[in-house]
Amino acid sequence: MRILLLTTHLNLGGIGVYVLSLAKGLLRRGHQVFVVSSGGDLVALLDSFGANHLALDIKTKSEVSPKVILARKQIARIIKEKNIEIIHAHTRVTQVLAQLVSKKTGVPYVTTCHGFFKRRIFRRIFPCWGSRSIAISEAVRGHLVNDFGVRKENITVVHNGVEIERFSPHKFSQEQKDEFKKNYGLKSGRPVIGTIARLSSVKGQRYLILAMKRILKDNPAAQLLLVGDGPEKERLVEQVEELGIEDRVFFCPPTLDTSAPLSIMEVFVFPSLLEGLGLAIIEAQAMGLPVVATDVGGIYTLVKDGVNGFLVHPKEPDALAGAILKLLRDKKLAERFGAQARIQAGRHFNLKQMVGGIEQVYRGILKK
Repeated sequence: MRILLLTTHLNLGGIGVYVLSLAKGLLRRGHQVFVVSSGGDLVALLDSFGANHLALDIKTKSEVSPKVILARKQIARIIKEKNIEIIHAHTRVTQVLAQLVSKKTGVPYVTTCHGFFKRRIFRRIFPCWGSRSIAISEAVRGHLVNDFGVRKENITVVHNGVEIERFSPHKFSQEQKDEFKKNYGLKSGRPVIGTIARLSSVKGQRYLILAMKRILKDNPAAQLLLVGDGPEKERLVEQVEELGIEDRVFFCPPTLDTSAPLSIMEVFVFPSLLEGLGLAIIEAQAMGLPVVATDVGGIYTLVKDGVNGFLVHPKEPDALAGAILKLLRDKKLAERFGAQARIQAGRHFNLKQMVGGIEQVYRGILKK
């Protein structure tokens, strides 16, 4: 198949990494893959895989931006020149673009809903869900059905997946781990609690920082590593300073190779307030880490309370602290949870399964 993936940008983060992984997986299956975006950190890597990146200025959050209208003609021309058979949109703006282009060219399009949308009137008037919608979890499918009236039979759930072989508890030597800690400003011989996510209010890092203040009363040696960047960084740094724990909380910029920071963590925490599924959780589980996460959105799909981690209510620092401390105190429990997490990731959340599920969606549409 000749496939066109549409995304607003290819920056480090959930959707960018998802599109990169999908393109890589589709190429391995013998498909020709073209990606249209406004560019970003991941373009060079995408090119190295053999995908064709076509840069267009579509970086906007507005579905009615002039950029959308201008891009419509350019994408229609690309579709004709490259003989594209199917379009796959990954952001709200590119869903609208895909609808406009599909109407002009007759090429069908698919959308992936990576999370939860606000119930804005324009999304109801001009839904743009495509010939078929892919939801990354049952929770997201329920959101599409209940909040936007998408027919359940028009939605396929395909969970996110990672390259399991890139993640292993034994990937790095102790010397390498010590070097990672040194680079991040952490001290060796002290437990590390960590999270990887965009630094935004919805990701809930401020509640983890509050939890850390409580954790340090019980375990003064504990360290917290926050991997990511975003609009909340300055506020979070101020919060850490106000709590007087700046010598125990460390910020690290986002990285594509998340296995490095994950390798030095004892416990992975995901304190999000709303989440479609959580790609970072899958990566942590593939590294054999126990996870403490909030019971929101589709996270329950990954974190089985009392089996491979703990689920707590959102916005509750005491609950976060209590669950984290349980794992720091009981290493056998942490190891058991981590082993179960890795088994689950390998069996149910690997990249081959994700790409295979999406490929089936494409074929089903093209058969009609």
